[in-house]
Amino acid sequence: MTGSSEPIRLPEISCEEQAGCAASIDALSEFVARHDRIFVLTGAGVSVASGIPGYRDMNGDWMRAQPIQWQAFRDSDHARKRYWARSMVGWPLLSGAVPNAAHHALAQLGAAGRITRLVTQNVDGLHQRAGSAGVVELHGSIDAVICLQCGARHHRAAIQTVLLRDNPALANATAAVSADGDAHLEWDALDEFRVPTCPDCDGVLKPDVVFFGENVPRERVTAAAQALEGADAMLVVGSSLMVFSGFRFCRWAADAGTPIAAINMGLTRADSLFSLKVEAPCGDALAEVLARIVPSASYR
Repeated sequence: MTGSSEPIRLPEISCEEQAGCAASIDALSEFVARHDRIFVLTGAGVSVASGIPGYRDMNGDWMRAQPIQWQAFRDSDHARKRYWARSMVGWPLLSGAVPNAAHHALAQLGAAGRITRLVTQNVDGLHQRAGSAGVVELHGSIDAVICLQCGARHHRAAIQTVLLRDNPALANATAAVSADGDAHLEWDALDEFRVPTCPDCDGVLKPDVVFFGENVPRERVTAAAQALEGADAMLVVGSSLMVFSGFRFCRWAADAGTPIAAINMGLTRADSLFSLKVEAPCGDALAEVLARIVPSASYR
């Protein structure tokens, strides 16, 4: 029933790679300095330093089983039990995470007027906690839960209280967790698990996130696309872009002739579209860029 959380290990960097990284940071700083309206797209890699593991390895492959599919959650009582049991165990990691240097640097660059819009594929809310304004959450927010029957919205923290009350056998369970709060837990007594229902109508509850197989709401895509149209550059931070919901923005930018830079450890689906790619930890790279572009900026 229980497992151990896996430590986050960033690849070691050789002296030669450090020299190349320094040159890349120089180029990235110049890229940010010469563009006044940057469209930023972030992914799971930006939150790794906050203790939230990413989905994919350096080759862009899944490190664990794929997240739950929307059709399975919708149609299967067993799938919903499995999801909520794993979410119950994984939620504390996400709720207790704090922004790291990458989140703070992006917030400061936004406050300095360098970012026209920050769009994230993450559901952890760390950009907002760091102070970024007007964030477009493509895949929603894990902090909220919606009822599929009456449409009521509830705080995820309140639902966690219900989960702990009704499922004490899992109260102290631990397991490795993914970026969406999905704990990699397999429980033999899953049939005994009590799934939470809507406090208003007793309907089926779903986290307010976009599951695989579910469409990103049109208004979010439209808001992001409009921001991209008004940008003079695009910056990808911590995303392999293997999911089309993020990759399409790179394709649109490339089609429009908008230059794209990226900070990401490992391969991405859009490598051929980048004018610049920096393979370094997101926080280190962005903190250095911030220090050069906005010397007066400070953050914890």
